[in-house]
Parts: sequence; C-alpha cells; structure tokens
Amino acid sequence: MPEPTLAGGVVPPVCTPLTPERELDVPSLERLVGFLLDAGVHGLFVTGSTGEVAYLPDSVRYRALEVVVSTAGGQVPVLAGIIDTTTPRVIEHAYAAKSHGANALVATAPFYAPTHLVEFPVHFRAIRAAVDLPLIGYDIPASVHSKLNAEVVAELAAEGVLDGLKDSSGDLDGLRAVLELVDTSTFTCFSGSETLADLGLFLGAHGLVPGIGNVDPEGYVRLYDAAKRQDWDAARTEQQRLRQLFKIIYVGDARMGRYSSAIGAFKEGLVTRGVIDHATTSLPMIPLNDTERAAVRAYLTDAELGPL
Repeated sequence: MPEPTLAGGVVPPVCTPLTPERELDVPSLERLVGFLLDAGVHGLFVTGSTGEVAYLPDSVRYRALEVVVSTAGGQVPVLAGIIDTTTPRVIEHAYAAKSHGANALVATAPFYAPTHLVEFPVHFRAIRAAVDLPLIGYDIPASVHSKLNAEVVAELAAEGVLDGLKDSSGDLDGLRAVLELVDTSTFTCFSGSETLADLGLFLGAHGLVPGIGNVDPEGYVRLYDAAKRQDWDAARTEQQRLRQLFKIIYVGDARMGRYSSAIGAFKEGLVTRGVIDHATTSLPMIPLNDTERAAVRAYLTDAELGPL
C-alpha cells in the first residue's frame, strides 16, 4: 500500500487525552482519531503544541504516535512533532518517530540553547540527513523566541531539506513572503491560525492546522472546501463562526495562563462532545473549574456543537 502523501488540507494538531493519573488514555485517543477521520480531515499532526508535546515523557510521545498511526490505518498522513531544544535531541525523536510509523516530521528551530539565525539551516539539514522523511518547518516564535524567516525557509526548500512549513507566527505578510519565494507546486504551506485560516488560504496556503479543529473538525473542513472552490463568502462566514467558538480559550484567563486555559478548554470541549473521557492536562497546567467548564459548554451550545 502506498504511503499517504502530504498535500495540504485540514490537519488538526491532535490533543493527547490523559487519564486522571496523567497516563495516556488510549481508548479516548482512538475515539478522537476516529472522530477526526469521520469529519473528513486530510491528515493528523501528533505531538504538537496542542498535543502538549513539551510536557510529555518520551514514552508517552511515542505511544501516542503509535496509537494514532495504528488507528488511522494509512487513511491519511500522520505528521509527528519532533520538537526539542537542540539538534541531537531532535534527531533522536526523528529516529523514534520514523520507527513508530510517522509519514512526516515537524520540527522547530532550536530553543533555550543560544542559537543564531545562521545556525538554523545547519539544524534542519542535520535532521533531514539523519532521517529521510518529509520535514516540515514549524514557525512558532511565541514558543521558541525566534522567527523562521522567509529567506531561510526558501533556501532550505530549494535544497530539498524542507518540504513544507507550519506557520503559527500570526504574521500573514511573512506567510505571503514564503509563498512568493518557494515552489508552491512542491512545497506545502500550512496556516496554524484558527482565526485567520480563511486569509491564509486566500494567500495561497495549502492547508490548516487549527487547535480547535479537534473540537470542530467539520467546521474547518467546510471552510477549507469553500476556499478550494473559491467561495470566499462561504469561507468567511464559516471563519466568523469558528472565531466565536475559539473564544473558549479565554475561559480561564482570570486564574491561569492562556495555554492552560486553551488546552483545558479544547479537552473540555471534547469531553462535552463525548469524544474523550477526561479533560486532564499536564502538570503544571491549572485545570478548569466548574464555572469555566460551564462556559466552554455554553460556547459549544452557541456553535450548535452538542454531544455526538
């Protein structure tokens, strides 16, 4: 059977369901994968930011990937986040991801260790040389505190080192610059924005990687399909609805950081929809309280997203 190809579309960054004891909740993860596939998504991105990759022990990272690959059964490509601080550590994750069945790898620039922009190409070249799988650069300055600029991306694309970009920078002009510099017939650009997805697609992005696509994958598939047929009014209408739903990430802002609030809200949304059993998040994230969980449920009601 040929491996699924990385062609774009809606590729949710899959949440990592955890038991109350913070072990991987395998049955919930299997249901989540089935739920996303039934909605018509075009790929699955495991151990990304929405998957709590920075918090997971390596054994949980690899088991989650194994479960997703097995459950997807080759229906769509599975992308594995190999995110870590420095090149040798990332390469170890790359070896493990390939051995557990990933179809493509997703890596950020190095972080924590002082790394200069001129060293970024060395980093990505070393990953690609070590493991010959499609490699997606992950531009997320809020987390790694460095920007993958368009010139570096284009250089690595021309060399065949990078096969795509996941742009979570929020910089639409930067995304436009990448799309102008690369060969878009061979290089796949994904927008990581939940609220600017329609604009990213209008600029020429090939796909979307929306965190709240875990909760409402059908909505992002509708948005993507509308954009593909160039029905920008329908895409904008769907985006406006999803933008309202995305406000669930703010339910815990009074007590916790935005990341804790967002991941907790995504998981609570999945519990409300009957997809996963628990909304447990990793330590030291603060869990949502009853008031905040009720607010999540109210947002889902407004979006006409009830239990399955």
